[in-house]
Amino acid sequence: MIPRLKIAYEKEMITNLIGKLSLKNKNEVPKIEKIILNMGLGEDASDGKKLKACSEDLSLIAGQKPVITKFKKSISNFKTRKGSNAGVKVTLRSYKMYEFIDRLVNIALPRIKDFRGLSSKGIDDSFNFSFGIKEHIIFPEVNFDKVDKIRGMDITIVTTSKNKEGTVELLKEFNFPLNDKKN
Repeated sequence: MIPRLKIAYEKEMITNLIGKLSLKNKNEVPKIEKIILNMGLGEDASDGKKLKACSEDLSLIAGQKPVITKFKKSISNFKTRKGSNAGVKVTLRSYKMYEFIDRLVNIALPRIKDFRGLSSKGIDDSFNFSFGIKEHIIFPEVNFDKVDKIRGMDITIVTTSKNKEGTVELLKEFNFPLNDKKN
């Protein structure tokens, strides 16, 4: 079954973005390519049980099995060894990506305490949007009673936008709660 956000993007959002960004062709309209969820574990990464628990939580949130990331080099100040576990990450594409955006915007973000919106300062030089969440338990899929430790996670939304305005307008079309007062 096709996610409702994908249908809305193809039917309504593309025409809205053509008008707002004054584009000539629908192929110029920015779109979301993929979403990357990353959960760094710090010192807990060396513990197999905690790594497995985080992997299970992230798989519940994303709907697919995460990959265990490794350190690329050893840094003594951070007590890291090359090749040891660093955290877990998931890359979402296609239907799962649209379903995740729907759950993130409509269910998870409103559950954050004292939430005042996301800052658009999270847009990088490649015009992708990144932000962090301090508590992964805001997602309803995670059972609060079974969580051993509340962890944060990073979410990166990779877009095909050519400028910052295109990314901001795309996110606003997907109902992301961007707070312009924070900028």
